[in-house]
Amino acid sequence: MAAGGTGHRARGIALALVAGVLWSLGGLLIKWVEWNAFAIAGARSLIAALVIWAYVRKPRFTWSPVQLTAAVTYAAVVTLFVAANKLTTAANAIVLQYTAPVFAAFFGWWLLGERARRRDWVTLAVVMAAMTLFFMGKLSPGGMLGNLLALTSGVCFALLVTLLRKQRSGSNIESVLLGNVLTFLIGLPFMFQGSPGGHTWVGLIILGVFQLGISYVLFAEAVKHISAVESVLVPIVEPLLNPLWVLIVLHEAPGPWSLVGGAVVLTAVTVRCLMAPPKPAGG
Repeated sequence: MAAGGTGHRARGIALALVAGVLWSLGGLLIKWVEWNAFAIAGARSLIAALVIWAYVRKPRFTWSPVQLTAAVTYAAVVTLFVAANKLTTAANAIVLQYTAPVFAAFFGWWLLGERARRRDWVTLAVVMAAMTLFFMGKLSPGGMLGNLLALTSGVCFALLVTLLRKQRSGSNIESVLLGNVLTFLIGLPFMFQGSPGGHTWVGLIILGVFQLGISYVLFAEAVKHISAVESVLVPIVEPLLNPLWVLIVLHEAPGPWSLVGGAVVLTAVTVRCLMAPPKPAGG
């Protein structure tokens, strides 16, 4: 199926957009939940795995290198993002992760033959320059580590999208299911540290069902119809809404340099998206 088909591409964009809205709940809920970061990641993924399994019913595990690599990459994405949110501001975590579209351009070219254009190189240069602004504020060592984890999560997310798209001719949701099981196993030892309160479980259920489970069911379908770069550019609503929810509910405001850096990053990737016309991708 060509990614450029009008009807299928519109469906892919719509699904990715809804996924972005659901993802935007992560910053608020992760900070609201009072528990170890790895425990949160594990419990959230256990709930998400149950949601996805109920949707798939009869998953098709091929155990192929692509399916397994995508699962490991997924586990890295969600675990690193939770840890980043605990160590730095929600705005820093999501915007640094949102450098993923640029990296997706290169992974898409390397693994899918979706060649990156000159504008992708220009966007990368602008984004890399803007990223330095996130490290100019007064950050504790933990905040600096959180920024680095968020950036690494962005690179992993770009690779994940590419690997999910590489499985577009079959069923790619199994990679997400396996990734959630792996994340649960990673977080399991940490779940015995402390006893989460009632509101923590409410937050975890919302995170697992909506922010991770349903969102990735939609996103796994979306990447079948749009390119790797578009798949991470379309949900631009996520980095816009994520820090907004945190600011409204928890009154956590990003620093001035982070605001400037975030504006530059979002502007760069948005302009790149608007300038690039749809191009066919094999499938």
